[in-house]
Amino acid sequence: MKILIIEDDYSLADNITALLKVKGYEVGFAPDGEAGIETARQMHPDVILLDIMIPKVGGFDACRILRGDPQTMKAKIIMMTGLDRIGDVDRAFACGAADYLIKPFDSERLFKKIEKVTRA
Repeated sequence: MKILIIEDDYSLADNITALLKVKGYEVGFAPDGEAGIETARQMHPDVILLDIMIPKVGGFDACRILRGDPQTMKAKIIMMTGLDRIGDVDRAFACGAADYLIKPFDSERLFKKIEKVTRA
């Protein structure tokens, strides 16, 4: 399974990448929304871990673009944020996200979310 991480916090992205690779996932990375959309079009990931607060194209807009693109519309998107703002969860689902993770999260929670969205 291929997973794309779109996250501007390099150390967090490195940690997630290491966790996913240990579990046998093929992992891609992009540091901003613009690069993430382009990488998703080339990589055709099964799951996209998408930070909300990212440069160039924000997470909500990136989610809408990925959902509307025939090359990426089948990927399951899990939105990630350090902000637990009221309305962000609803906004994430309205953009087409399959699930939502609030940072910081542990590896067990991450794997459960990936398993949940890929089963659906």
